[in-house]
Amino acid sequence: MELQNIILLATLLEILLLAVVVWFFLRLKRSEHLLLSLRDKQEEFVSKLNVNARLEHEMLASFEERQSQLLKLAEELEERELQLQNLLRQADELSRSPRFLRQLVLSGHRQGRSVQTLSRSTGLSPDEVELIIDQETPARS
Repeated sequence: MELQNIILLATLLEILLLAVVVWFFLRLKRSEHLLLSLRDKQEEFVSKLNVNARLEHEMLASFEERQSQLLKLAEELEERELQLQNLLRQADELSRSPRFLRQLVLSGHRQGRSVQTLSRSTGLSPDEVELIIDQETPARS
């Protein structure tokens, strides 16, 4: 009887050991699936990181290009500003030239404008306007 008990106990132990091995195998399979899932998610994450890095690189390149374009435009704007200032200075010099003022006074006089009006529009004194008109009148006679 004792032999039967030992055999029964050994059989029970073998069944228990087999159950533990099956349980361990199932846990191992679940862990394997979990690791595969984590690996897939990690690969997806790395892929997204690569896409983000590429987009960031493209944005930086675009930003650098736009920045260089803005610098070029700023330089062109400064050149245009200098050109316009030069043109304004030339126009101011031209409008203050004696020949231009003389033509302006004579043209206004022919159109029937008064000496006071011509004086205000040209910045000359009324005496200077009259002198210009008087100089032109005898020359035509």
